[in-house]
Amino acid sequence: MAEHRQEKTQVEKFRVAVIGGGVAGTTAAMRLAERGVDTQVFEAGTGLVSGPPICHLHAGGNLYREISLDQCLILLEQSVATVRMYPHSVNRRPTVLAVPQQDPGSLDSVIARLETLRERYAQLVELDSDNKVMGEPSDYFRLYQQEELEALRAQNYHSVTDAADQWMWPVAQSLDLSAMKYPLVLVQEYGLSVFRLAAEAQLTLADAPHCQLNFNHKVMDTQPISSGWRVTYQDQTGQIQSTEVDYLINAAGFRTGTIDDMAGFGRKRLVEYKAAYIAHWTSTEYQWPEIIVHGQRGTPQGMAQLTPYPDGFFQLHGMTQDVTLFERGLVKSSAESAQPTVDARYVKNIDKGWDWQEVCERTDRAIDHFGQWLPAFKQAEVGGKPLCGAQQIPGDDPSLRASDVSFDGERYARFEIVKASSALTAINKVLAQFEDAGWISPTSYQPLSRPNTAKIIDTACELAIRRGYPEALAKPVG
Repeated sequence: MAEHRQEKTQVEKFRVAVIGGGVAGTTAAMRLAERGVDTQVFEAGTGLVSGPPICHLHAGGNLYREISLDQCLILLEQSVATVRMYPHSVNRRPTVLAVPQQDPGSLDSVIARLETLRERYAQLVELDSDNKVMGEPSDYFRLYQQEELEALRAQNYHSVTDAADQWMWPVAQSLDLSAMKYPLVLVQEYGLSVFRLAAEAQLTLADAPHCQLNFNHKVMDTQPISSGWRVTYQDQTGQIQSTEVDYLINAAGFRTGTIDDMAGFGRKRLVEYKAAYIAHWTSTEYQWPEIIVHGQRGTPQGMAQLTPYPDGFFQLHGMTQDVTLFERGLVKSSAESAQPTVDARYVKNIDKGWDWQEVCERTDRAIDHFGQWLPAFKQAEVGGKPLCGAQQIPGDDPSLRASDVSFDGERYARFEIVKASSALTAINKVLAQFEDAGWISPTSYQPLSRPNTAKIIDTACELAIRRGYPEALAKPVG
């Protein structure tokens, strides 16, 4: 009994500051609160998870042809864990992968990779049945030849009984089938709602006894002290204050290098600015899968991505300089600073919003880009302001997608996630360090009270509207 009290005392005395309330900092706060660790989150904005666009899990890295199999396997396992942690944030619809005729590549290597991913997913499900979050392993992906799609096109939707065929039916009706190489792939790569994830986390942490959310708080300085760190910040009233903590987690997103500079740690990294666009297509009445048309990044035929939401809204990426990519949008750190210098125009777009003329121009280009393969989609219109942000990439390889956390000294961790699904791995590695150091007990666990589905959806819709987006982006799909 005395030993149990000692473990509890150790946890209660251990204090952590998390700088940044994006998906990385939020996930860290959720896990720390579950372990009974007293946690302060410092977020310069007005709420949690309001950063770069999140539209899919990246389970298995299926949107990318160029990343390694090792990265794909890591992303698969991380995505399974993420779905289990944030089940209400998932849009349960599959993704279609296609390669156009003019592209020099094929899906052969992707299909070979999918077979390995299906095998790993089956192993995960065998280890723990709760890992079956993307359907049956045997149904993980399915190939469609042109003649199958032509036959599906000839059918009435209400006569289609197979679940996979129901998802493919609108694709068969509208995609320019003659413009594609075959097969096409339908894979259980699901969507992820940034608004429902933010809502679930914010509602949960607001009532968590060991977590303090500090919104409109800007960290001004961090200084090491004998027992940890002193964090100096400006609060919502403009007052300068400070607090002392035992451990510092730098989860500042693309501004992570700024905190590294304050702490005196050098670090090599890239930062890439990107945007996704919102289109409204009223002429469609069917539930669509996500569609990825592969292409060579940075060229006029760069990858196109159409992500569906309810009520005829779609989120669009086009990996071209005219759509999602930007001139001097990829920058790197220097010997003088761990923080890459992001163009002031892009920082303004992130912090203060876009010029409406540019919104319309870029969104129209995104619609035209996808419309070359889905001609009817050219009828779509601008549906709202873009989702934009910048992502950090540790090191100097811009194709890196699976990364999580790095450490400096005994009491400092920086989260370097590229994809949202890596956030849980990052904090789990930090918690393992805490256990090894004896700062928390391996048996300490206090499950958090989670809100119900209806409350999460209502709050997510409110968040979307408050942030200036259609509430359809917060509604469930599938």
